[in-house]
Amino acid sequence: MNPIISSIVYFAIGMIFCALGYKLFDVITPFDLNKEIDDHNIAAGLAVAGIFIGVAIVVSAAII
Repeated sequence: MNPIISSIVYFAIGMIFCALGYKLFDVITPFDLNKEIDDHNIAAGLAVAGIFIGVAIVVSAAII
């Protein structure tokens, strides 16, 4: 497969899994992440960053 096309496909897969991970975390927590981030809650922002990094590591390992 063309390397550019495969990169685009892997990028799309990674973004889909990051969005799913964010939604899953938002469902299992007792507070609304969007509201907390809009209210400038730094801890909520760091939690979301951790989710994205964790999901990205797992997707990267699965692709390699």
